[in-house]
Formats: sequence, C-alpha cells, structure tokens
Amino acid sequence: MDKISELKKFLRGSKNILIGAGAGLSTAAGYTYDGERFRKYFADFEAAYGFHDMYSGGFYPYETLEEFWGFWCRNIFYNRYDLPPNETYRKLLEVVRDKNYFVLTTNVDHAFQLNGFDKTRLFYTQGDYGLFQCSTPCHKKTYDNEETVREMLAAEKNMRVPEKFFPRCPKCGEVMTLNLRSDNKFVEDSGWHAAAYRYEKFLKTYAKDEIIYLELGVGGNTPGIIKYPFWRLTAENPKALYVCINKGQAFVPEEISAQSLIIDADIAEVLNAL
Repeated sequence: MDKISELKKFLRGSKNILIGAGAGLSTAAGYTYDGERFRKYFADFEAAYGFHDMYSGGFYPYETLEEFWGFWCRNIFYNRYDLPPNETYRKLLEVVRDKNYFVLTTNVDHAFQLNGFDKTRLFYTQGDYGLFQCSTPCHKKTYDNEETVREMLAAEKNMRVPEKFFPRCPKCGEVMTLNLRSDNKFVEDSGWHAAAYRYEKFLKTYAKDEIIYLELGVGGNTPGIIKYPFWRLTAENPKALYVCINKGQAFVPEEISAQSLIIDADIAEVLNAL
C-alpha cells in the first residue's frame, strides 16, 4: 500500500487529530517569504538593505524606527491582511472538518482562521501579526492593529513611516511593538492563555486514546514546541500515530518508527491527493 492510501485509511479510522503546523505549511500554500512574492513587495528593501527574504527583513537592525515600521507595516499587511483564500488550507480543513481536531501552530499569519478553521480549536503559541503590544511591556494586553497598519502603509514613503503614525501604548505612551515571541517581553494575554488552556485540555483528554499527531511543515528552528512533544506523546501512547509530512525534512526517531508514517513530499500535493 502506498503512503497516501495508508494515510487515508488512518484518517478514516481516527476520530481525534492534533495538527502541529510550522512555516512549511504556509510555504506549501504559496504564502512564501522569498522569491517572486518577496521581490513583488520588497524589491526596494532588497536593493537598499541587501536582504533577500521577508524573514531576514524582520531581523534586520534598522537604524531608525521610521525604517523599522516602513518594513513592518508592509510585512504585516501582505502576510496578515492581504492573504487570499487558499486551497491548501481549505483542503486541510476538509480532511479534518468532521473530526475532533485541534491545531497547534508556530505560524503567526492567521491563515487557519482566515480559511475557515474554528478559532476555538487554534493555539497560535508564538503570537499573531495582527496584534500589537506595549514594547516595555507595561501591561499584559494586546491590541488589534489592522487600522493602524493600513494608516502606516498609506503614509510610508521611501521605506519609512513618519513618527506621528507610530503605534503608541494607551497606558504609558511608549511605542508599541509586534506581539511576536522573540524575547522575554512577549505578552501572553488573556486570549493566549485561553487558547493554551484549551490545548492542554485536548492533550490530557486524548493522551491515552486513539489519536493522530499530524505534523505539517515543522522545521528545526523550534522543535521543542511541536516536533519533540509529538514524538514524546506518541511514545507514551501505543494507540497514537505520528504522521510527518514535510518535503526534505521528514524523519522520525527509531523508537517510534513502528507508530509513524513519514511522507517526504510537498504538503499541498499530499492534501490534493487526499
């Protein structure tokens, strides 16, 4: 039996599915950070600063906040508010729609919710491009940023945003920043904790039940969030199946190989086949 047919059989027989999604899923869906899509929106930044993808642009040491927000207002807009409906995500939803599913993701582009996934079944553990927080931070609250991002984008000239358009903390007046986990200042607000609670409840409820741990596009940057826990959970539960779909990065420890299905292929192609 080929691996796609085998996966179909397992999916038909399983009621519970925990999806662990990394950047490779959005890349497979076409939400790429480099290549033609990068050059379409950031050719001027590439020429001026020498980086060749949006990920690198996010870590560039800009000399001024005008430049910082010049990059970030574009990056947030095109990777959060200008994402069209996507067939890859829609097909994944069709696969799990009638299942008892939950999604743990390190992605911050909101693509799951934008493509119809139930928001109460999602945990964006690393943050959300659509939220700002105080840069200090002086309090544990986040703020929707769409209106501000659109205003900054309209005001941006020569890769810079004028200071008067900077987002300011309503409590202390400091310039706000993105709600992305990069240091110990990341704000875990009430929404984050509610999602974390639902995730932990899902884990505990089905820890000994039949379940598929479906890992999609998880690389080596943060394996401690999805990959290693999925391996451990599989090892602890003889009824569990670990499935990894990731072109060029699909592997499994020998200890759980008998409980695993590894598909080294493009995620979009696999979902299309399903």
